[in-house]
Amino acid sequence: MAIIVNLDVMLARRKMSLTELSNTVGITMANLSILKVGKAKAIRFSTLELICDTLDCQPGDILEFKP
Repeated sequence: MAIIVNLDVMLARRKMSLTELSNTVGITMANLSILKVGKAKAIRFSTLELICDTLDCQPGDILEFKP
């Protein structure tokens, strides 16, 4: 079982860089990079909400479950 993080896909669709997302959301580049590569152990709902609001997407657009 694995949770796949498609943050890079959503960034590409929105033509936004990780730096732009970091500045807009107020999350450090390091933390976003950890999330992007799938190394994060957890994510706060408030953080996920900010990312989804900024990228105009749903949590399911970013997170995917692969059994």
